[in-house]
Amino acid sequence: MSVWDEVVGQPEAVGVLQRAASDPAAMTHAWLLTGPPGSGRSVAARAFAAALQCTGDGPVAGCGSCHACTTTLAGTHPDLTVVATEKVVITIDEVRDLIMAAARTPAVGRYRVIVVEDADRMAERTTNVLLKSIEEPPPHTVWVLCAPSAQDVLPTIRSRCRSVALRVPPARDVADLLVRRDGVDPAVALQAAQAAQSHVGLARRLARDPEARRRRDAVLDVARRIRGVPDAVLAAAELVDVAKAEATSATAERDAVEKAELLRALGAGEGETLPPRLRSQLKQLEDDQKRRATRRQRDVLDRSMVDLLSLYRDVLVVQLGADVDLVNGEHAGTVRALARDSTPEQTVRRMDAIGVARERLEGNVAPLLALEAMSIALRPQG
Repeated sequence: MSVWDEVVGQPEAVGVLQRAASDPAAMTHAWLLTGPPGSGRSVAARAFAAALQCTGDGPVAGCGSCHACTTTLAGTHPDLTVVATEKVVITIDEVRDLIMAAARTPAVGRYRVIVVEDADRMAERTTNVLLKSIEEPPPHTVWVLCAPSAQDVLPTIRSRCRSVALRVPPARDVADLLVRRDGVDPAVALQAAQAAQSHVGLARRLARDPEARRRRDAVLDVARRIRGVPDAVLAAAELVDVAKAEATSATAERDAVEKAELLRALGAGEGETLPPRLRSQLKQLEDDQKRRATRRQRDVLDRSMVDLLSLYRDVLVVQLGADVDLVNGEHAGTVRALARDSTPEQTVRRMDAIGVARERLEGNVAPLLALEAMSIALRPQG
């Protein structure tokens, strides 16, 4: 057993991090872990944090069985701080709290480790607040920042960090992890890993949740159903409605619990009128919950578009006669039909339209408008 067991398909990155955790001469105070979604950035960051705190007597840090390893992986080690925002951005107040945490001496471990899983979600002003602590950290403090790419972090930050790049793991490695860790049937695990394009978290969800598989099938079916502009408009509205419903279902129960806990802490009951000095706290909670729901909706829509991209990738593979496996083998009929009814040039234009829609969503364009433009571009031409 090792803390690195779930960092799949990353032998080079694991080697670098293992050496740093085991050899002080190879250690540095700030790290930037980069890699595409699903590459396991946050998993690698937590494994690295555990290896830094490991008290086992093995030749390589990160035994996975000592108290320091298990509590770090569980997120309960007193010298570990993790920020993984569920909102659109990490706020400047959250970063100031991190800086205060970084200034404290480790309580029980070798290091105080600060992991920022969404370093790309900091505005420039927020990042500048963090800069001095990254540049001149207190002794025994280690920063581990995670982002999709080095370009997603300001040059002033990345120039002060040691970069470790992760790659998309092979689907077979992800499937093996699902079989070993979650007891998933090997055939189902491989299909889920391929459909998730090796994103470990999504693959696990697809393998274990039939409803998630059904929703993904419905998204892919959009490509087959769009025959004209009216179909495109309806499909866009359907995708947005599904994303809103999923975001609501994922956050509604938690929102209610948080509101009840806050009201109880304020000594107020449900439906009771709060005095003005307490209303601001309730409004702050509601604003945070709205931002969390917005982030969730965007993530669901972006995943839907990634799934559509994977379908048109398969269409292009068939059109070009490439000798590679399909991502969506269970939708081979739809893939062949789309390949037969279009040209490779049209397929590439459709993929470009999906990419533009993703960029527009990231730029805060209204989701329905972005998806309507995309869906219209997916309709048959000529």
